[in-house]
Amino acid sequence: MPSFDEVLKEAGEFGRFQKRVFFLLCQTGIIFSFLFASVVFLGQAPQNYWCRIPGAVELSERCGWTLEEERNFTVLPLHLGNGSSSGECERLDVVWDASISCASPLARYGNHSTGNLPLAACHDNWVYKQPHSSIVSEYNLVCGNAWMLDLSQAILNLGFLAGAFILGYAADRYGRILIYLLSCLGAGICGIIVAFAPNFTVFLIFRFLQGVFGKGTWMTCYVIVTEIVGSDQRIVGIVIQIFFTLGIMILPGIAYLVPTWQGIQLAISLPNFLFLLYYWVVPESPRWLLTRKKGEKALKIMHNIAKHNGKYLSPHYSEITISNEEVSNPSFLDLVRTPRMRRNTLILMYAWFTSALTYQGLVMRLGLVGGNLYLAFFISGAVELPAALLILVTIDRIGRRLPFGISNIVAGIACLITALLPEDIPWLKMTVATLGRLGITMAFEIVYLVNTELYPTTLRNFGVSLCSSLCDLGGIIAPFLLFRLAAIWLELPLIIFSILAVVCGLLVLLLPETKGISLPETVEDVEQLSR
Repeated sequence: MPSFDEVLKEAGEFGRFQKRVFFLLCQTGIIFSFLFASVVFLGQAPQNYWCRIPGAVELSERCGWTLEEERNFTVLPLHLGNGSSSGECERLDVVWDASISCASPLARYGNHSTGNLPLAACHDNWVYKQPHSSIVSEYNLVCGNAWMLDLSQAILNLGFLAGAFILGYAADRYGRILIYLLSCLGAGICGIIVAFAPNFTVFLIFRFLQGVFGKGTWMTCYVIVTEIVGSDQRIVGIVIQIFFTLGIMILPGIAYLVPTWQGIQLAISLPNFLFLLYYWVVPESPRWLLTRKKGEKALKIMHNIAKHNGKYLSPHYSEITISNEEVSNPSFLDLVRTPRMRRNTLILMYAWFTSALTYQGLVMRLGLVGGNLYLAFFISGAVELPAALLILVTIDRIGRRLPFGISNIVAGIACLITALLPEDIPWLKMTVATLGRLGITMAFEIVYLVNTELYPTTLRNFGVSLCSSLCDLGGIIAPFLLFRLAAIWLELPLIIFSILAVVCGLLVLLLPETKGISLPETVEDVEQLSR
């Protein structure tokens, strides 16, 4: 009986069928990038807001004040009395009732000078000129509540983390395409509920669930794409990440055109429902079917692939070699039971963590350009395109391992040089920091490909999901690490990033080279590959 890779070569390793499936699944990367980075626009800080004095609503209606007039009566005395106060987080400790004069509402406090009027902290009585422009104004995430915005992003990353474990496991047990479609449905439904959440608690719960399902769509589509192409075509795993970058570049355009956060949330969530149409055009992974002892279904799909590719399978291809490895429900122990699988798993987990931590840290530190948020975000995405192009140029000529190691080391050295350069040459610091960003972006994209190629089919989705969960852990830690250490010394985070990246670059050189090698089907294949 022929092996799966032999049948795939005859059916076409990257023909019209695979190209169509690849292009369709690439759209998932665009939508996932929207979710990944949406907090930048959902959580924009309101430009003009103040704390309202109790009774001000009724008084404004009685006196016929505009919002601007009310603000002048509320904030101007506070600002004159205390120049450091803008009226955003504190208010005059007074109450306006029916006895207050419309012409001079503070007249009854005439025995106090403006600077001696009592003050009170604001808790939940803010007024925004654009109350629905972001979740900050919607749920009052300002002043003492500002940390809740960071919590919303941490909750999303926790959702990614949970999705990596739960849906990664489910995709290996119940099938790639089933979990992909359920994840798309879940991400769409949860996204709609987030847009209309009546309070911040409901918002957090369903943002967490959207993170769970969003991670399921991204990881599962990546594995499907990798498993239906030949060993020489697996750089499609890098190309699919270019679509993630395209999403990063498209997102600011959506945010610019849509004035409310609910509109942005719906715009980035509703496309998930379109992916349900893939039920009729994207098949189950035949590699996965073989591991579940479903050779007939796998062969039927291979005949369909060959037909669409204009090929014809030989008549003796009536059966495909089925993995002799006993199929069981995957667990973490399966990833560390044998010595070379254990080494690969631990190195890959560290590589995921380092890539995410350094990548997000450099993005937050650089800021790229100031002023126009939409333009700055667009440029931050454009910077990533050269990294993907460099990978495409080098990975099939040099291999995976060397670019993987060098990109990490370059990122680490660039971080160190940036930290040591003097502040009076900002253009050079920016240039070197950008080089570090390119290096860590390359490392981040290569780890996806290498992770997929170093696990057997029976454990591939679970292995990729488990290792990539360290990426989500790095994403949670990155902002806290950056800002806490920067408070001690501005460049201290770069020193930490440098050490982590260089160590990672050295460790990944211990991984086996996978260029041009068939995807391993069993754990024994992985052990032989490492030898």
